[in-house]
Amino acid sequence: MADWHWEVDPDDLLGDLPAEAIREVEKLAGELAVRDSMVFLDGAATAGATPGLRTESRGSVMLTYLTDVRGERIVVVQVAWFG
Repeated sequence: MADWHWEVDPDDLLGDLPAEAIREVEKLAGELAVRDSMVFLDGAATAGATPGLRTESRGSVMLTYLTDVRGERIVVVQVAWFG
């Protein structure tokens, strides 16, 4: 597995969320980074099409994110917390 990671944009995206929501976001985003590292094995060397904006939900959290394949990262752009 490549050194995939996740981040948020904007930087203060998680600022108003309760601690429980942040833990769920961290867990889900981490799992997405691992999954996409296994799907896009070429990572930075990928030459083909990459996915666009996607949504994933689990439990009380829903993330909208981009997979930056060439940057080997998940970029979370929106979080909905239903807790």
